[in-house]
Amino acid sequence: TLFRSAYVNNLNVAEEKYAEALAKGDITSQVALQPALKFNGGGHVNHSIFWTNLSPNGGGEPDGELREAIKRDFGSFEKFKEKLTALSIGVQGSGWGWLGYNKDSNSLQVIACANQDPLQGTTGLTPLLGIDVWEHAYYLQYKNVRPDYLKAVWHVINWDNVAERYLACKK
Repeated sequence: TLFRSAYVNNLNVAEEKYAEALAKGDITSQVALQPALKFNGGGHVNHSIFWTNLSPNGGGEPDGELREAIKRDFGSFEKFKEKLTALSIGVQGSGWGWLGYNKDSNSLQVIACANQDPLQGTTGLTPLLGIDVWEHAYYLQYKNVRPDYLKAVWHVINWDNVAERYLACKK
């Protein structure tokens, strides 16, 4: 997509500049480049996950181990869905709502990240499901009514992909 290619292109530029600064031992430039690396790298990573988390044949509820983990950590699928939806609605400005896996506690957690902050790089949680709540994700169809978008996005969640991510991070 247009947004993702911009993130990748800008990340590549920032990485080149960072490599130059690193080779020169220029710590000031290395520090100055961190926001560009975080924003563009996060934009690339987040969208790469997001697009695989969606499917026109998605929706419903997860099966197997993921379903059991959601039930264990949130009480029920409905409670999980309500919690992640409310968290995502509450993101101020732009950002992401996430379902992540905490390896230390062997548990699922929901969390919001601002802007393009990547979940794993900023929280240590392994990303399983990301919901883009930047206005560009829903404006054309839902205008500025984020709750309507979040109600609809559950109909296209690719639970097979989320379950694959969950099983892979437990290995």
